Amino acid sequence: MPHPHPILPSITVALAGWCPLSPTAAQTTQILVEPPWRPAVLWDQVTLTCKGSGTAGATTWYKDGQRWGQKGVNHFTVKESGNYTCDRPGTKLSPPVSVLQDPLVLQVQAQPLLEGDTLTLRCRFWRDMSLTSVRFYHGDEEVNRPLAGTELSLSPLQLNHSGQYHCRVQ
Repeated sequence: MPHPHPILPSITVALAGWCPLSPTAAQTTQILVEPPWRPAVLWDQVTLTCKGSGTAGATTWYKDGQRWGQKGVNHFTVKESGNYTCDRPGTKLSPPVSVLQDPLVLQVQAQPLLEGDTLTLRCRFWRDMSLTSVRFYHGDEEVNRPLAGTELSLSPLQLNHSGQYHCRVQ
């Protein structure tokens, strides 16, 4: 019986441009993810914190587009996979944060990426069980790296590093 084709975890790396803060930036609501990797995985015991202006006690959370949880809770440990957003009176809804329950995931640090930075991608299997023969791909091309392991480091980050990455494991 043939093996089903594995679903390969992938991630898109996009470099952010630099711009000065505008007055509207202060009105932006964001979700702080701990540990600071995206996409987050449920088996990491992820904590989400709503950050931004407005009263922390007036925070409203949404899961998969539906109002969720107790109003006024500013942070919590995630117990269910899904897409989470938050807001407070007078601010805009935060960008969504995905929390997955996938057994194999490719993660990137949860931070804006600028040229010259060091970027680490890590390929992880359920609760960090041991992986052998991890291969990273940028588009369809395998990425040559000096050391074996579950991480790929891109440094210094350049515009040609942008694009889709995925990992394969045995």
